[in-house]
Amino acid sequence: MKKTDIAMLILLASMAIMISFFIGRSLPFLRPPQDGVKVKTIESISADITEPDSSVFNDDAINPTVEVIVQGNGVSDTGGTNGE
Repeated sequence: MKKTDIAMLILLASMAIMISFFIGRSLPFLRPPQDGVKVKTIESISADITEPDSSVFNDDAINPTVEVIVQGNGVSDTGGTNGE
């Protein structure tokens, strides 16, 4: 490419950028609102911890992470430590 071709491409690109900038500024839906935007804020975080419900979180609850295999006439628990 000649130097004049490169200069013409740069000129055309800069003109296209300027034209699109002014068109973009003239469109009303692209302008930010003048009065700003109201944003919801969170409540303050406290250090108080409530006890969990004992009917849901208890020591006798079933552990869903233990693999249980259901076979023909009984249930085989592969997570046990007593070898049954």
